[in-house]
Amino acid sequence: MEARNPPSSPLRASDLLRHRRATEQFQDGHHVRLRSRETGAYLHADEDGRRVSLHHRRASMNAAWAVHIYQGYGDSQYVLLHSAAYGRYLAATNAPAPRGHSGRRVEQCDYEPWEEEYIRWQAVRVGSGDDVLLRNVAGRLRANGRYLSVDDFNSIGTMMHWVVEHIPARNDAPRLAAPTGLRLPRSLAFVLPWRVIQYEQEGAEESNASFAWESLVFRGRSAYHLRKELASRLGVAMDVSNLVMCVRAGMHGRLTPLVVDLPHSRETLDIIVVMPGTPAHAELRYPDVGAE
Repeated sequence: MEARNPPSSPLRASDLLRHRRATEQFQDGHHVRLRSRETGAYLHADEDGRRVSLHHRRASMNAAWAVHIYQGYGDSQYVLLHSAAYGRYLAATNAPAPRGHSGRRVEQCDYEPWEEEYIRWQAVRVGSGDDVLLRNVAGRLRANGRYLSVDDFNSIGTMMHWVVEHIPARNDAPRLAAPTGLRLPRSLAFVLPWRVIQYEQEGAEESNASFAWESLVFRGRSAYHLRKELASRLGVAMDVSNLVMCVRAGMHGRLTPLVVDLPHSRETLDIIVVMPGTPAHAELRYPDVGAE
């Protein structure tokens, strides 16, 4: 990868070796969980698609994070983590932490150029063990009960210690959950929350320079229904269960297969449809969150 601008707060020379050893625990394109040494709970992408919290649910796509290694200035490498559920990146913000907690709030954010500094994390191993600190331009990632914050660099303690758990890949894509309960008739569909979906087929932009994203208004949260709708609009004649919808969270966000229902929000989602038999389809990786 091409080296980027120097970090705003470079590591001291004494930390470089621990930084390299810690970064070795993160493999580009693979999935991990981050478990708080203090609470035993996992870093969790909340279902609103924005907040981040700590939960003890381990076998959940919301507790899985894909690793995106970013080459910085010189030998520095940064760890970017995007949610296996919603595709957004773990980021510090300028907002204060929840009342009663110190530091700044941590959220899921799109990967846009102006957000880049806040989604880059430097991993540093703690002492001689395998625990890591994750430091950001704003501070260190800290567990606060069920909340997360980034706190001052001088703060210490096991609330900032994280255990990296590697998640193996599945051999196949997980099935989308079929909708449960009664489906509303079309005449009552207006009561469901709606959002705009912008979509394109993977590879279409390269083959057609004038290609523009299509859009639709989608009601509800069912990824199962959204896949059927997109397959119909794209004229897909094959078994739609092999079609993969990927979220792209921001201009530079990596593709994340959408295998859970849509987040509880009305924010516009960018969806790239990946067809079976293509190189992009073969390269997709799914975490086996139920593995021991």
